Amino acid sequence: MNRRTFLGVASAAMLAEGFGPAASFATVNPAALKPMALGLLISPYGAPDATIRRVHDLGFSNCFLSLDGYINGFTPELAAQFKDLLAKYDVVATTVEVVGPGPLEWNFMRGPSTIGLIPPATRAARMDALRQVSDFAKLVGIGQVQTHCGFIPEDPADPLYPGAVEAIRAVAQHCHGNGQYFLMETGQETPTTMSRMIRDVAMPNLAVGLDTANLILYGKANPVDAVDILGPHIRSIHAKDGRWPTNPSELGEEVQIGKGLVDFRAVFTKLHHFGYTGAVTIERETSGPQQIEDVRQEKIYLERILGEVLA
Repeated sequence: MNRRTFLGVASAAMLAEGFGPAASFATVNPAALKPMALGLLISPYGAPDATIRRVHDLGFSNCFLSLDGYINGFTPELAAQFKDLLAKYDVVATTVEVVGPGPLEWNFMRGPSTIGLIPPATRAARMDALRQVSDFAKLVGIGQVQTHCGFIPEDPADPLYPGAVEAIRAVAQHCHGNGQYFLMETGQETPTTMSRMIRDVAMPNLAVGLDTANLILYGKANPVDAVDILGPHIRSIHAKDGRWPTNPSELGEEVQIGKGLVDFRAVFTKLHHFGYTGAVTIERETSGPQQIEDVRQEKIYLERILGEVLA
């Protein structure tokens, strides 16, 4: 399974068995969610009813939709299906994401040439996929589109940098036309590099999706410090834990929340001070029954911390 293919197939099997600088933009049903409400990242391709039902059954009010399986199939009929399922199970979808089409290699050796909008060979296809998912999200009523932009060059004089700026601006403009934020997910770049990209793209709806573990997995930053740099721009959070990379060819290890190096109390405290009120989305990159059990334990762990931070 790839890094986003989870809580879909596993859900179906188990069921069978038994505020940033552009605050004028609307988010989805903001009154329907409590500040920093816990949600779940899901990949519903192949089993949308079972997967969205699983979100409800696990006690979450909201979800983050990873939709690569639907690229080139974002029809009005699919949008209507998702809208009905979300209403049926009383779940709010906060954000949609696509990272494909491929090839994609989540490592240090081939990652820079295969991930995101930076590699010229796949840039046009991925821009098209992001436009498609933006239009789909508008039909469903979802106000945020997210992706990994890739290994953004730290050197603004790098030949790849101007094209990356224009590509990100073009996608942000499309999302702007749909009344949506376009979020860059943290991971492959330093927080300062992402901050520079926000400045250079200069679109009011360009913001950040903070993945607490990715910054560690890619060896780029401590997430607590990253909030100091990116805090005013953060509009979504993937709550995930991990450890620093020790093999220079491979990313660090993603682990169950509470068993890695992320200081969630410090991250949430800083975000709360910045006025963040969006969702906190659990992402666990495993599969099967153990994944479901991990998510249950992570939910309990984070509920305790968030209760203390927001008290």
